[in-house]
Amino acid sequence: MHKRILSVAALGVVATLGLAACSGGSAPAASNGPVDGKGKTLNVWIMKGTNPDATAFYDKVEKAFTKETGATVKIEEVQWADAHDRFTTAMAGGTTPDVAEVGTTWTPEFADAGALLELDKYIDGEKGLKDDLVAGLKTAGTYDGHLYGMPWYAGVRSIVYRTDVFDKLGLKAPTSWDDIVKAGDAIKAADPNMLAFPVPGAAEFQVYPWVWGAGGEIATDKKGTWTSGMDSAKSQEGIQFYTDLATKHGFSSAGATTWKETDLKDAFSQGNVAMMLSGSWTPNALIQANPDLKGKIGAAVIPGKDGGIAPSVLGGSHLSIFNTTKNPDLAWAFTKMMTTGDLAKEWASQTGYFPGVQSAMKDALSSTDPLVAPFAKQMVDGGGSVPVSPNFGAVQAKKTTNSMMQSILSGQKDVATATKDAAKEMTDLLNQKK
Repeated sequence: MHKRILSVAALGVVATLGLAACSGGSAPAASNGPVDGKGKTLNVWIMKGTNPDATAFYDKVEKAFTKETGATVKIEEVQWADAHDRFTTAMAGGTTPDVAEVGTTWTPEFADAGALLELDKYIDGEKGLKDDLVAGLKTAGTYDGHLYGMPWYAGVRSIVYRTDVFDKLGLKAPTSWDDIVKAGDAIKAADPNMLAFPVPGAAEFQVYPWVWGAGGEIATDKKGTWTSGMDSAKSQEGIQFYTDLATKHGFSSAGATTWKETDLKDAFSQGNVAMMLSGSWTPNALIQANPDLKGKIGAAVIPGKDGGIAPSVLGGSHLSIFNTTKNPDLAWAFTKMMTTGDLAKEWASQTGYFPGVQSAMKDALSSTDPLVAPFAKQMVDGGGSVPVSPNFGAVQAKKTTNSMMQSILSGQKDVATATKDAAKEMTDLLNQKK
């Protein structure tokens, strides 16, 4: 396990300049003064497994913040695969770090366990910051009315498509569900061997945009009791449309019934797919896998039923402060430094994700790059969150949504039956007492 020792200071002048630089002065201005970190130490866990080598980034942090306070930060990189067990063991033993990167679906779980510090007073103490947080990440970091996860970085899924195929057929990027079907029909007629819009059966997060796009909900909380909405008329309409792409329109294949997102990306990189849902972090990997695709890939927001933007699940991370910290103000200074301004933009650039504050996304939102701007718009205007419940992990572990999808795609159940069964299971799991 890789460990590095860094010197850290509070925001002070460096962060203030960084915020101004990232948005021409429109970003939140620091309203809290510098924190004296002399003689103090922070322990920080950052996840390892999907992020690049951050040595140079950490060195830059060290130089900037040693000058400000001289506080020492011990950054330990933890493998994602081991992280949840590491966290639960540390929480049980009272040995949690001061600050840690926490996956968005873990934040409510750890908050419910009483392990995290409420961040509301810190957010409210920074002028404009509360309104600058990316909505989907803010929602995912809020539990029982309080913010426990400061948005750090995120990725989002949108439609990725073959621009060369669309151009050849005189097609435009779809802006409604009808457009998707019309484009799919044209692609299928022109090349029956190409999958116009495959529907993977083991890709949970690709299902929810169609539920939301039809006006449905995954689950809602009323006074502490959760009720899944997967079997509502609107949710069923969205799921019917999505599965019909395979079962009715023939835009998918029987093999895709068990596909994960990685299988979908492999098929696209092999030149066998015209449209798919895929993450903002994937286009470069697709081109790397098949250089012939360079200049032939475009992206578009996921449309709602009649247009607009269907919300798409934000994947990413928060930075959270654990309540065992002896230096909460210094922990917040570090958290703010990592999540706002130039350092946040630089980290996002290195990882291929987007920052967690809207002001740091100015360049992305104004970009003319066809593989940047649509994803940025999807994230800011159409970013969604799965139910913020400490039990949603149990729903994912049970594979409730994937099982529902596979039963429909395989013809074992119709949409009404499959969604009813899934809704019951989801409701039971979300209300399960620990």
